[in-house]
Amino acid sequence: MKENSKIYLKEAKRIDSPNFDSRPANTEINLLVIHSISIPPSIFNNNNVELLFTNKLEESLINAEINRIKDMKLSSHLYIKRNGELIQFVDLLQRAWHAGKSVYDGVQDCNNYSIGIELEGFYDIVYEDIQYEVLATSIKEIRKIFPKISKDRIVGHSDIASGRKIDPGPLFDWKRIKSMI
Repeated sequence: MKENSKIYLKEAKRIDSPNFDSRPANTEINLLVIHSISIPPSIFNNNNVELLFTNKLEESLINAEINRIKDMKLSSHLYIKRNGELIQFVDLLQRAWHAGKSVYDGVQDCNNYSIGIELEGFYDIVYEDIQYEVLATSIKEIRKIFPKISKDRIVGHSDIASGRKIDPGPLFDWKRIKSMI
């Protein structure tokens, strides 16, 4: 759905994150990055990611494993929970802060030209069937809006931040998702 030059997926619950800014002028959105996240790691079915992306994560939830991200301003365009709930934090036309230091096909700062989708999960845990279904539906909708996102430009965080990130991990079924879209 377009809302005054903003793009939100109609199926998504909207929770606005303050962690975004404008893309550079004349930027063509042509990459989709799949991530995984859980806070604490491997613990699901809570609202900690929503709290992180809205800068409301409680200090009591912060442990040594996530201490390094507590002061970072992070967001993603979309987040798919293990039960299939789809949440949108940032208008697709804006730059979400999901990729960090990144490069794809020789072009730096993937946040500038990508859409970020987080899956509730952890790199060594199998994703849920419903997550693949919602992800495939979301990708199809996004590709209608941004046709330059070809199948070969749908990548993992590990592909754009090699050596720094490993998500969505070896248990993410790339063949499955590519066949679904």
